[in-house]
Amino acid sequence: MPNAAAPATEGSDRSVPLHVAIIMDGNGRWAAARGLPRAEGHRRGVDALRRVVRAAHELGVLYLTIFSFSSENWSRPATEIGDLFGLLRRFIRNDLATLHSDGVRVRVIGEREGLEPDICALLNEAEELTKANTKLNLVVAFNYGSRQEIAGAAQRLAREVAEGKRDPASIDADTLGRYLDAPDIPDPDLIIRTSGELRLSNFLMWQAAYSELVFVPIHWPDFDKAALESAIAEYARRERRFGGLAVKTGS
Repeated sequence: MPNAAAPATEGSDRSVPLHVAIIMDGNGRWAAARGLPRAEGHRRGVDALRRVVRAAHELGVLYLTIFSFSSENWSRPATEIGDLFGLLRRFIRNDLATLHSDGVRVRVIGEREGLEPDICALLNEAEELTKANTKLNLVVAFNYGSRQEIAGAAQRLAREVAEGKRDPASIDADTLGRYLDAPDIPDPDLIIRTSGELRLSNFLMWQAAYSELVFVPIHWPDFDKAALESAIAEYARRERRFGGLAVKTGS
């Protein structure tokens, strides 16, 4: 995600975005509305993720980034965090073989220091097994926060300056972008947030500089291919200016 001024489809007439990022919000509210425990909402959210990964590939999306666990989520009750981590473990163990056979490459962004060793091992296994796949890039933002990502990039650059390896005058936006978690992945063309909340919540704030934002009222467990198609249709109707003349997304 290196270029703050150039999402993946700039200058093209591609009506389906190359890179879609999703803030998967509303599991708890979905469960509460049905008198169910929050854990059931998270479990149904994993079902929605399976549907959307499949739909993204069918629709021609090449990069799908999902916000699975925020660095701020550590403030939630320990039992809920345990449920979320348990779902991650089961998702990787149960779904990794299918993702691999379907040609999905798994990438993980976020801070791994301090995570339980088996979680780190599972994340590494998912990345290593699927690294040669090319049909869809599934980018999992886990223990991720955008401010922390930017601060980490700044720290690495500052270290190079302190060690005499870099002239401070050489640091510009493109340079900092290359020090983010996944600089080879194009910026998202479209960011979707479910559940009706109208904010980014510390998600891909650097990379979202020129992304189109679509907020949908449905909770994440109810999100499906039709909802994804609707969000993409909204994206295709927009004209993208990138600080200059309009660029039509539709063909």
